[in-house]
Amino acid sequence: MLRSPHGLLLDFGGVLADAPRQPPAPPDLVHRLSDLVGRAVSTEQIAADLTEGGQMYARWRDDAGRSAEPAELPHTRVWADFVTRTWPEPARAAVEAAATPLAYAWAWRSEWQVRPGIAEALRAAAEADLPMAVVSNALCGAAHRDFLAAAGLSDLFVAEFYSDEAGLRKPNPRLAWLAADAVGVPIGDCWFVGDSVHRDVACARRAGAGAAILMRSPRTDREPSPPDLRPDARVEDGHGLLALLRQRGRVAAG
Repeated sequence: MLRSPHGLLLDFGGVLADAPRQPPAPPDLVHRLSDLVGRAVSTEQIAADLTEGGQMYARWRDDAGRSAEPAELPHTRVWADFVTRTWPEPARAAVEAAATPLAYAWAWRSEWQVRPGIAEALRAAAEADLPMAVVSNALCGAAHRDFLAAAGLSDLFVAEFYSDEAGLRKPNPRLAWLAADAVGVPIGDCWFVGDSVHRDVACARRAGAGAAILMRSPRTDREPSPPDLRPDARVEDGHGLLALLRQRGRVAAG
């Protein structure tokens, strides 16, 4: 039986917001890097290294997620380990000095949109005094913060936890414990809402969350679902989450 929650921990991408996949080497970022390093690296090489670097970083994230307590890399390491490895030293140093604003630019999606029904679900939860926190793996959490602020949703959260700021990556349970402490609710009384079996459901299970709620997302639809990592409930979007909260008597019926 799915117990009614006293706190909600929610992923960002695939739950609060989503966007189409961006090009592996966004032209604006290529031009920004080119301006930064001058003629030391060609735009063609920058684009190629961004593409390959993004793929390498994705593989690293998958590998890290299989460890007991995954940690996040600082922005300087992401650029140095995956993108600028073969660049001349002055170019590498210039990127390192601007590692965080460049990470923000790489993380930002102009096409981000709040997922259907999420605003309604969050506001209903807030009106029912259900405290909420964001728990998200992020190349640069500041980009996520700014999007939520612009969307008028930031004030609905007690706190926002991003992997690059905390130094921890889901499914590391410590990230969920930090969020549960912030909302003042024992983790066993929190629902963990995410779009990934391997990151979110696994994190919920490792942390001892009251329930793992899997929200369908085009980003993670093709993920396999191991028998030992099944969610307690599945929802399509924010409308489905709101309906589930109403079924459990946690928010008032509309």
